[in-house]
Amino acid sequence: MEIPFEITLLIILTVISGIGAQVVAAYLKVPAIVFLLLFGILAGKDVFGLVHPNLLGNGLEVVVSLFVALILFEGGLNLELRELGRVSGSIRNLVTIGTLITLIGGGMAAHWLGEFPWAIAFLYASLVVVTGPTVVGPLLKQVSVDRQVATVLEGEGVLIDPVGAILAVLVLNIVLNDGADPLGLFRDLIVRLGMGALIGGVGGWLLGFTLKRAKFLSEELANLVVLAALWGMFGLAEQVRSESGLMTTVVAGIVVGAAEIPELRLLRRFKGQLTMLAVSVLFILLAADLSLASVVALGWGSVFAVLTLMFVIRPINVLICTWNSKLNWRQKMFVSWVAPRGIVSASVSSLFAILLTQKGMNGGDSIKALVFLTIIMTVFSQGLTARFVAQMLGITSSAAKGAVIVGSNPLSRLIGRIFKDRGESVVIIDTDEEACEQAEKDGLQVYKSSALDTNVLEKAGLQSVGTFFAVTSNGEVNIVLAQRAAEEFKPPRVLAVFPKDPQLKNQNEKNKVQQAFTSKLNLKNWNKYLSDREVKLGETVLKQFGFEFQKTHLNALIKAEELVPLLIERQGNIQVLAATENWQPGDRIIYLLHDPKPKLLKRLSGSQQSSLTIEKHPAVEEVPIPASVLESDNETVPVK
Repeated sequence: MEIPFEITLLIILTVISGIGAQVVAAYLKVPAIVFLLLFGILAGKDVFGLVHPNLLGNGLEVVVSLFVALILFEGGLNLELRELGRVSGSIRNLVTIGTLITLIGGGMAAHWLGEFPWAIAFLYASLVVVTGPTVVGPLLKQVSVDRQVATVLEGEGVLIDPVGAILAVLVLNIVLNDGADPLGLFRDLIVRLGMGALIGGVGGWLLGFTLKRAKFLSEELANLVVLAALWGMFGLAEQVRSESGLMTTVVAGIVVGAAEIPELRLLRRFKGQLTMLAVSVLFILLAADLSLASVVALGWGSVFAVLTLMFVIRPINVLICTWNSKLNWRQKMFVSWVAPRGIVSASVSSLFAILLTQKGMNGGDSIKALVFLTIIMTVFSQGLTARFVAQMLGITSSAAKGAVIVGSNPLSRLIGRIFKDRGESVVIIDTDEEACEQAEKDGLQVYKSSALDTNVLEKAGLQSVGTFFAVTSNGEVNIVLAQRAAEEFKPPRVLAVFPKDPQLKNQNEKNKVQQAFTSKLNLKNWNKYLSDREVKLGETVLKQFGFEFQKTHLNALIKAEELVPLLIERQGNIQVLAATENWQPGDRIIYLLHDPKPKLLKRLSGSQQSSLTIEKHPAVEEVPIPASVLESDNETVPVK
């Protein structure tokens, strides 16, 4: 039978609306979930009437199930077991104790404030215990917080989805069957989770084993094999034990991610693209199906119930579950604030509304409306303010300080001492014993080992520092080390010294590895200049007036290889300077100058009245070179 044009048009409009919301969100740098929800409501039956999900009939449930399985698999695939291990206690507590706290607290709030019957109130609470990667993941991509916080939120979102979905089904069984045995239902919860984990674990291992052995599979075909296997495992789990499929997809994703299959990064990228499409389609369809009149009919009591869930129950939940964790109070506050509800809550509540109506019970439409009210309030408030809250609490990844530097040589040790002088942690990694001893003499923390050893990088604290910098004498080695650090630990800034090569440059731009200092740098020469005391450490502040003049002269000296810019200080933060850095007025550039002449320094300072002064810098007291500062407008500014 030919597919009706109305359904074709429905799919077209849904995809256009979803991708359009993603584009607008990316342009405005706002979490996409905000505009997906907004566009879905606008396209729905109560506003413009463009999208009618009811045309899909039972097919809507099928689409939701398969797409949620894909989203959870991608979430499990991206979970780093090493990072999960550091915060496993907090995540375990949030998924277990936290679920119970939200269930009890949410039920009481819905009953006492929303005036729902106890049965419906606890059914609502079971639907909103989940956060979910569909909302947390996109939000964290827009709001870069430190890895420890991101891991807690991502881990909770991925692992609590299957637990919450099964819990909601069991609570529904209690509501529909007054004589249900609570102990039996709890046993049923464990059985479904266990069955799902078993199928996901075995299936994920077999999939990873196949991908590592099947060399004949092209990259494109391997990606599609994973998709087919994922849905196959989901279907098998649902057939064996209903509602166990979500747990299967999560565990399968974690196992495949840990299997070290070839080109895992490309698989993650492919699944990430599919997940973006899935999230876009699902939110548009579910939001378009919402009745705004039913939300308005809830009244202020329901609004206060949701506010209680956000501002009372969630903070209590996080405080109890992270009591003995290494998270500081700022990190706990951010975790308390970010708990938006998403696809699982919306889809399961839509299903429950239908089931309750079929059973002749009142409250189906009301519970769906209350869940969507929770989604709307949490998504809009937390999605729009998460960046501001993270910046206010000082837990953004861009605010992370300290550096792990690979390669102990005069230049790297100089940079390490400057960082240390500013109170930031610095670790040097090198395989050469003599070079390590020199770094220790300079007061720097040293690891004599290969930087390819992830255990050493972990001990060096790479998961929490702001900068990874590879500066060995081998440019190709630097690139490999930097790429691995970027993929394994995801530090905010990854830099390396490597030769000027357009192909390498384009490749590393994609991998978030920046070329340090300048596009061409003879590291051997500059290390020799440092050892022979043929350089001066200087700085200049780029002023609004005369900015282009200063910038031109600096670039002329860089091109002549008489100057190498090392660090840039902007808004109080000091960083290793990237070759592609776009300098701005107000930036403080710290540099090394070879064989400087007074007239060159006068031009750098941008003032004809400038004079050169030499003074010792605390960061280089033990270095056999003099440090310099520039005197601009008759004021001496030390390098700090």
